[in-house]
Amino acid sequence: MTRTGLYTRRAAGALAMATLLLFARGASAQDVTIELTVQGKRFQPSEVRAPANKPILFRVKNRDAASVEFESKSMRVEKVIPANGEGTIRVRALKPGKYEFFDDFNESNRGTLIVE
Repeated sequence: MTRTGLYTRRAAGALAMATLLLFARGASAQDVTIELTVQGKRFQPSEVRAPANKPILFRVKNRDAASVEFESKSMRVEKVIPANGEGTIRVRALKPGKYEFFDDFNESNRGTLIVE
């Protein structure tokens, strides 16, 4: 292979990688971020809203001394958030409606996502 051909292949590879990185970054920029805090064994706020047909990213801060398990059967997600820790949960784009979430370790701790 000639030197010119080698440089052309490297440039094409670099361009492809840059395009992939830009595309991946753009996809996550479309996520709707919802901030939740668990304190006193309760989600705060307990009711949140998001637009329909957009991916959702929950950022959950657990301020309690016990772990919580963020779970939703209707959104098909579950994740343990450690005591005094944080976690993120990605949810696919949802249709309009109400979606319940709860702490599987303390089922009286419940919240609602309203998608409009």
